Amino acid sequence: MSPEVLSTPVADAAKVPDRAQTRAQVARRRKALVIAVRVVLLVAVLGLWEGLSRAKIIDPFNFSMPSEIWDQIRTWVMHGTALGSLGEQIWYTLYEALLGWILGVIAGVLLGIALGRIRLLAEVLGPYIKVLNSIPRIVLAPIFLIWFGLGPSSKVASAVVLVFFPVFFNAFQGAREVDRNLVANARILGASDRRVTLQVVIPSATSWIFTSLHVSFGFALIGAIVGEYIGATKGIGLLVSQSQNTFNAAGVYAAMVILAVVALAAEGLLTFAERRIFRWRPAGSEG
Repeated sequence: MSPEVLSTPVADAAKVPDRAQTRAQVARRRKALVIAVRVVLLVAVLGLWEGLSRAKIIDPFNFSMPSEIWDQIRTWVMHGTALGSLGEQIWYTLYEALLGWILGVIAGVLLGIALGRIRLLAEVLGPYIKVLNSIPRIVLAPIFLIWFGLGPSSKVASAVVLVFFPVFFNAFQGAREVDRNLVANARILGASDRRVTLQVVIPSATSWIFTSLHVSFGFALIGAIVGEYIGATKGIGLLVSQSQNTFNAAGVYAAMVILAVVALAAEGLLTFAERRIFRWRPAGSEG
């Protein structure tokens, strides 16, 4: 009889770290590959854009070129803009977007949870919310400008209406999707409606709400920028408007790059906060 290879608990335990280490190495290599491909793609696009502009295949006056955009950003950073320092313009827009985002998130979460929990309220207000959601909200920016003037209030209002609806619908759906068994068990244990909402419904809907936060901050930036573009005294949107009026294509693209950096930084902070809050969730389940 040939000797059988027996598996011992010690050998099996030794295999587990090896497998985990192998998976970690594969994940690191894949992440490095993804980053490398992203960098190569970005360099290729920028290089092609620069080459086509310099060769006059595309009109550099209308399309500008990456080198001119970089020069414009550097000029704004070192010497400021016609409206003041670049940092002041960024902060002005970021302040409007953040305030509008916070107010829109609070209103969306509160009303979404309320309508998700109270069926009568949902039946009464549901049609009105659908009608308001069907209105192109960007067109409200001129109305807010008339109501609140050139100051930040009109931009905050534009940001609020853009943020509210995605947050509201996610909070509403999250409240409706709560496991009924959890609610029933809480009631059996004597929990009141208030405690069920605070300790069962809201925690269960948190992942739905966080999903909307990633998208909604971008909407808040859009609301602030559109409001500034229409009429303002400061902000990145006003830089875009002035660059367009002076046919400065590099200025328009430079402002867009700055906005992209701000949006990516905000997205990174939200992702970090989400991972800290949802530590229990497997990494593969994250968006």
